Amino acid sequence: MLYFIWQKRGDKPLNKSQKAEDQSISYQDWQQFFQEIESKLLRWRRDLHQYPEVGWTEYRTTYWLGQELVQLGYKLSVGKEALVSKARMGVPEPEVLKQAENRALAEGVPLEWIKRMEGGHTGLVACWETGRPGPHFAFRFDIDALPIDEGKEDGHFPYQEGFRSRYRGQMHACAHDGHAAIGLGLASWIACFNKVLNGSYTLLFQPAEEGSRGAKAMVEKGWLDDVDYFVAGHIGLQPLNIGDVVATTSGFLATSKLNVFFHGKAAHAGVEPEQGKNALLAAATAALHLQAIPRHSQGATRLNVGKLVAGKGRNIIPDQAFMEIETRGETTELNRYMVREAKRIIQAAAHMYDVQLEIVEVGEGLGGESDKEWVDIVQKACRNAIYVQHVLPHLQAGGSEDATYMMRRVQERGGKATYMVFGTPLPAGHHHPCFDFDERVLMVAVETLGRCILQLT
Repeated sequence: MLYFIWQKRGDKPLNKSQKAEDQSISYQDWQQFFQEIESKLLRWRRDLHQYPEVGWTEYRTTYWLGQELVQLGYKLSVGKEALVSKARMGVPEPEVLKQAENRALAEGVPLEWIKRMEGGHTGLVACWETGRPGPHFAFRFDIDALPIDEGKEDGHFPYQEGFRSRYRGQMHACAHDGHAAIGLGLASWIACFNKVLNGSYTLLFQPAEEGSRGAKAMVEKGWLDDVDYFVAGHIGLQPLNIGDVVATTSGFLATSKLNVFFHGKAAHAGVEPEQGKNALLAAATAALHLQAIPRHSQGATRLNVGKLVAGKGRNIIPDQAFMEIETRGETTELNRYMVREAKRIIQAAAHMYDVQLEIVEVGEGLGGESDKEWVDIVQKACRNAIYVQHVLPHLQAGGSEDATYMMRRVQERGGKATYMVFGTPLPAGHHHPCFDFDERVLMVAVETLGRCILQLT
């Protein structure tokens, strides 16, 4: 059982002695559900961890989640049924997508599923209707991985326990494997207690969160247009104790992700260098001068040049250069300031070296704030919880998240949205090759979401 595994990691099981006082679901019902779901949560998370797929290539992940959800009785929307194709951002090149599709086929994904997702139309939406009047709830669970080669160090739990990533250069280093497992856990809870629930439930398993590329495409499909209550969330973000739940998060930095292409002219560096147009120098000039953008007085602003690739050989004037950059701002307006200034400097650098320029926006996240009402909702909902130990009112994010697209759509239409954080110790930070989390957090998150539903129906 999971308790044995927890003890193996040097921790004691959480206290289960406190009884819930919910009128519709007895303490015995809660206890039995958790006893049945514990091992499944662990299996789901570890399976997903071994098969990480980066944004818009989550073919196996989408299929695997879909099979679990179909068995529970959910109505699924997959591929173009789940999102607006043209609203996707930062979609990989066709040959990259084809390689991922072939790999998924080799992993056992049926051809009919590949055809539904073909061309990077991954992710799915699962819907449940109780048939009784009540609120419309929506929950977002991101499912993509990162282009990181997972560590093999002693003490890295997935490596020690044999569920390290099987894909070289790809890893779940931001807990999205855990988020997807929580989504399946909540789906199981809704299906189990359907008879005492009201309203409707939409579970969005979102691709391409990394780089803020996927949420907008789901929002534009209309899934959030009539939602009363929306919840997204994250495992970790900063080290907290198991059983800690943060009810609201604010301070998300708006962000833009830009791919920049410099197109010059190759020439022999010794024989006729004057015939060349040096794309490398244009990119290097841009990279340096981007750092000179004045930070804004009205709030936090950020800029990072994360990648620069150029040149083919020491005796060739470089005719191509490629740069990946991102901007961030405390508000959407401040981020737009950074984008405007960044484009101005990049264009000036290209003009200086007489090279052609292409700027492609491949990701975007908005600024966002949780509705404060969720503090009271979560505190009341978890008052007699089994696994939740403390409800913390608020956390300042400091990062970016494209779930803000979903939050904003719900809030614009009169609904209430929040972004929760589920506490865990962190042996290594997010996006680190040895990132991991305490698996007990999965139970905490499922209980929190289930109890919030009961509180609001």
